[in-house]
Amino acid sequence: MRAATASGSFGRLISWDTSMGRRAPAALDILRNRSLTILMLGHFTVDMYVGLLPVFYPFLINRFDLNLKTVGLVSLAYTGMASISQPFFGWVADRYGTRLTGLALLWTSITFATLGFASSFHVLLVLAAAAGLGSGAFHPFGAVNASAVIHAKQRNTAMSIYVTGGTVGVALGPMIGAIVFSLLGVHGTALMVIPGATIGIWVLFAMRSVAVKGRGRIRVRHLNPDFRTPIFLIAVIVLVMMLRSYTIVGLQAFIPSWYEELGYGAEFYGPLTTIYVLSSAAGAIGAGTLADRIGRRAVILWTLVLTIPAMLLFAQYPGPWGFVTGAAVGFLAASTAPLLLVMAQQLMLGRAGVASGLILGLGFIASAIGAPIFGALADAIGMQGAMRAQVLVILVSIAVAWFLPTERRVSEVTAAAELAPAGAGPLRTSGANAGE
Repeated sequence: MRAATASGSFGRLISWDTSMGRRAPAALDILRNRSLTILMLGHFTVDMYVGLLPVFYPFLINRFDLNLKTVGLVSLAYTGMASISQPFFGWVADRYGTRLTGLALLWTSITFATLGFASSFHVLLVLAAAAGLGSGAFHPFGAVNASAVIHAKQRNTAMSIYVTGGTVGVALGPMIGAIVFSLLGVHGTALMVIPGATIGIWVLFAMRSVAVKGRGRIRVRHLNPDFRTPIFLIAVIVLVMMLRSYTIVGLQAFIPSWYEELGYGAEFYGPLTTIYVLSSAAGAIGAGTLADRIGRRAVILWTLVLTIPAMLLFAQYPGPWGFVTGAAVGFLAASTAPLLLVMAQQLMLGRAGVASGLILGLGFIASAIGAPIFGALADAIGMQGAMRAQVLVILVSIAVAWFLPTERRVSEVTAAAELAPAGAGPLRTSGANAGE
C-alpha cells in the first residue's frame, strides 16, 4: 500500500518502491518477449567471442613467437574494426532495415573460427578484423530491433536486458575459452563456430516478421523536414558514454594485475573480476526498470553519485572486501549505457540505427583507448593511485551528465520532429524510432 502520510523526497521514494513492487510482473512480461530473448541470446553469443580473445593470447604467443605488445594487436584489430564500422552499419539499418541481424552473427562465428588456422600473424590480423566487422554490424542491428519489439514505456528495461546479454557473454567467454583451448589448443576456434552459427541462423529466421524495415532513399514520413538533430544533447550523451566506458573497462582490465601485485593468485582475482562484470549486468537491468518509472536522467545522475563512495572503498581497501565494493562499483557504473542508448535513439528520430552505431561505436573506442591510458597512469602513480583517480573521472561525468535531457525535454524534441495531424498523438515511424 502506498504510504500516503509520507512527504517530501522520502515520501516519493517510498511511493516509487511500493509502486515498483506492484508493477514487478510487467518487468517479468518483458522477459517473456520471445523476440527480445532471441536478440539477447544473440548479443550474448557475439560478445562471447570478445571474452575468448584474452584466453587465446597464450596460444598465439607460442605459435607466432609474439610478445604481449604485438599480441594485443589482435584485440585491437577485432575491437577497432567493430568500433569504427558501427556508425556505418547503423546507417545501413536505417536505410535498408535489420533483416540480416542473424547473418552478422553467422559471419562473426565463421571468421572467428578461422583464427586458429591463420598461416601468419598478418593473416591473423586480417581475419580478426573481419570477425570484428560482423560484431560491428550486429550491435546497431540488434539495438534497433531490441527497441522495436517492446512497448515504448518499457523500452529502457528492454534495452537493459538486451545489453546485459552481451555483458554476460563477455564475462563467461574466458571460462568457455579456457575449457575449449585447453582441450583442443589453437585449433579450438573451429569448435566455436557452432554456437554462433546456430544462434545466428535462429536469429535470421526468427526475426523475419519483426525486423525493422529500412526507409530506402525516401525521406521518413511524418518527420518535419526543418527539424535539426539536437547536436549538443547528442554530444553530451556520447561524452557520458565514453567517460563511463573508460572507467568500466579500465577496472576490468587491471583488477587482475593489481591483485597479482598485492600477492593474490588467479583463484582470487579471477572470480573477483567475474563478480565485477556480472554485477554490472544486474545493475543494467535494475537501472532500466527504475528509469521506466522515474526517468533516465535521474537514474544516471544518482548512479554516478553513488559510484564515488563505492569506488573510493574499492581502491582504498583491497582484499576480500573487494568482492563487496567491486560488486557495488560494477552494479552502479555499467547501469547507464542502455539508458543513454535509448535516449540517443529517441533524439535522432528516424535514424535510430545511426544513433545506436554512434553511441555503441564510440563507447567501444573509449574502451579501446582507455585501457592503455589507465595503464600509463598506473605506471606513473601506482595501481592503487590509478584506481583512486577514477573518482575524478566520475566527477567529470557528473558535470557532463547534468546537461542530459529530461524525459519531458526528449518528448519536446520528438514532438518538434514529427508532423502529426491536429489533435492526433505522435505518429510511429518505426518500432525503434517512436518517442515515448
